[in-house]
Amino acid sequence: MDNVIDTVKEKLATLRVKLDQIPAFHQAEDALRVPKEYIVLGGGVLFLALLFFGIGAGSLCSIVGFVYPAYKSFEAIESKNRGDDTQWLIYWVVYAFFSLMEVFIDFLLYWIPFYYAFKLAFLLWAMLPQTKGAKFLYDSFLREILKKNESKIDAALADAKKNASQVAVEASAATNDAVKAAISATTGDGKKESKKSN
Repeated sequence: MDNVIDTVKEKLATLRVKLDQIPAFHQAEDALRVPKEYIVLGGGVLFLALLFFGIGAGSLCSIVGFVYPAYKSFEAIESKNRGDDTQWLIYWVVYAFFSLMEVFIDFLLYWIPFYYAFKLAFLLWAMLPQTKGAKFLYDSFLREILKKNESKIDAALADAKKNASQVAVEASAATNDAVKAAISATTGDGKKESKKSN
């Protein structure tokens, strides 16, 4: 038992050394009067409990799936190294594919216990540079699917663009007609009232 306690104390000391490099944890420790390693552990337990019970889990997964990758994508764009650009582009392709699948089978996913815990694990696996899960998925099967259907995808996008342009033109024309009708109704009513007063 003493061995376990010593190991836990050693791990907490290692965590404290790492947290000493982050000024925000110094401020939190001073404000709360709780050691910073316990703040991090408590936050982690709270995070896992929220995820486990599904409270705000969808939003949490979206934040994790967007915020860190978006920041790393920004860093990749600003750096001279082009290898990290490719990694994050692949992540976004895999994320988009996963999100599209999720939209169409959402009613089934509701019934899977701990779905958001699995989704979070998947997103972390896909995004982290240590695992390069997105690259694995892209190289394993997604590249072939996209290459095989590239012409169909391009045709569908061109058709959608054409339809969107047509809808925009029709909406603009309808708006112009409505504005003209409102103006003529307003000016016509004004003329009638001025004639009545004379």
